[in-house]
Parts: sequence; structure tokens; C-alpha cells
Amino acid sequence: MSMKIVVLDGYTLNPGDLGWEGLKELGELQVYDRTPKDLILQRAADAEILFTNKTPLTAETLCQLKNLKYIGVLATGYDVVDLQAAKAQGIVVTNIPSYGMASVAQMVFALLLELCHHVQNHSDQVKKGAWSKSEDFCFWNYPLIELAGKTLGVIGFGRIGQQVARIGLAFGMQIMAYDKYRSANIDLDFTWAELPELFAEADVITLHCPLFPENRGLINQANLVTMKKTAFLINTSRGGLVLDTDLADALNNGNIAGAGLDVLSVEPPAGDNPLLSAKNCLITPHISWATKEARSRLMDTAVSNLQGYLQGAPINVIKG
Repeated sequence: MSMKIVVLDGYTLNPGDLGWEGLKELGELQVYDRTPKDLILQRAADAEILFTNKTPLTAETLCQLKNLKYIGVLATGYDVVDLQAAKAQGIVVTNIPSYGMASVAQMVFALLLELCHHVQNHSDQVKKGAWSKSEDFCFWNYPLIELAGKTLGVIGFGRIGQQVARIGLAFGMQIMAYDKYRSANIDLDFTWAELPELFAEADVITLHCPLFPENRGLINQANLVTMKKTAFLINTSRGGLVLDTDLADALNNGNIAGAGLDVLSVEPPAGDNPLLSAKNCLITPHISWATKEARSRLMDTAVSNLQGYLQGAPINVIKG
């Protein structure tokens, strides 16, 4: 008898341009595009294998899922699962650790280059006739900024942080890195720094660390006031690393020059989130992970993770 596999929120991974065949070959598959909290128990009731991206699996929920043996998180971050409760019930939990490295790093520089050149604004101005009316052969209405020689501060120096550093080096930037756990033998031209030094000296700060209770609200008024007034902040990691109001105030008061955010503390954001109207603040809707290439790797790894578990050799297991 095949195992029952349920995907609680498959739409963001596969809105129709990928296939579920890999999982279908491993059991009886039921895929839901989205699952509201009040339907989680009903849909997961008989599942032995459960996949979730952002649908929360709390201790209260898990204790009622008596058949559940395996949870596959369809993402790198796994804070949607109560790991202690899963461990207590003998449930194996896996995640997808590195599928989005190239795509996320690319998005960092999409945001940063837009802050440096305001490509969309200048294109819009041209189409509105501003260039045609110009007395000169060129015009610009934002400062234009060169990255070469600037210092890039990377907070969180794992796979993605290191890939961002490689691209920064290609632009001629100097790299400063902070990580709670310093890996040895990283083949990059960079210097380790403590956070106070990094906040004070970096021209660009980019966040690439997981969200833990101890670093929630890392980007707060106390740290923002130590940054250069010309500095940019980029966040493609976790929205909870930033205190929204503090960052909005820093932008509006000119304490820092701009921000590029692909994540917010609450997603989707409330209409009155102060960052939505903050000065020189670019916000994209959590899409740095979502290229088709990255999602294809995510799907392949999800299948491989489950295959490993079913064969008695689980991989990418999260230790609770």
C-alpha cells in the first residue's frame, strides 16, 4: 500500500510551470495550492508524508497527526515547523538548503544596481519626454553611484552570503563579513568583522542570516544610526531581521540613503506598513527565490529528500 503524501501549499513552488511527477512516483499524492489554518488538520489527517512551504505546523497541530512520519519543508527556512514537537513524535523534518543561491545573489544586485542607477525611473522619464526636452545630450535626476571601491558588508556568510561576496568582488568592492559561526578555508578575498565595525564602515549592508530570537530586529534604530548616511541596506533573507518603523524613520530622516527589500516582517504586508511609503525604498514581493531554475532545483531536491528517507538514508535532515 502506497504512502499518502500531502502538499499543503504547492502553488508558489509550482504555479503550473513545473510538474509533480517525481512525488507522484513515491506515493499517493494530494496537492493543495494553499491551505488556510482551519483546514490544515483536515487535509493532513491521514498523511504519512507532509510537505509545507509557509503553512505552519505547530505542536498543537502535530500532536493530532498520528500517522505523520515525515515533513518536507519546501524552503530553506524551517521556522514554520515546531521542531521540538516533531522530534518528540519521531517525525523526520527536512529542508532544501541551497537551491536558491544563484537566484538570491542575483536579486541582491538587481536591488542594489537599481538603487545605484534608478534604471526604471530614468527609463520612465525618457518615455515621458524628459530626454527629448533636455538641453544636453544626457540627463539624470538621481545621483549615480559606482560600486567599485565601495565596502560591501555581508551579515551571514554561508553559501548565499559568499556568492554575494563573489559578485561584489567582481564589481571591485571590498568585502567585510560577519557570521556567528566563522567557517575556515573560505577561498575569497574578504575580512571578518564584528557587527559594530561592519555597521559603521560598510557602504552597503546585505543580510543573509537565518532568523533566530537573538537576531530578530537586528536592523533597529541603535544600529541604523551608526551607519553611513550614504549607505544602502539590502534584505533578501528574513523580514523579521528588520524593525519596519525604525528603518522607515532612518530612510525618511536621511540617516541612510536607501534600502532594497525582498522580504518584510509580515507577508503580505499590511497596507499601512511604513516602509511602503518610505524614501528611496525598493520593495519586491519575496521573489528572489522564485526563478524557474531555482524552483526546479527545489522540486528536485524535495523529491531526493523523500527518496532518501524512504530508502532509510535521509538527507538534509533538520536537527531539532
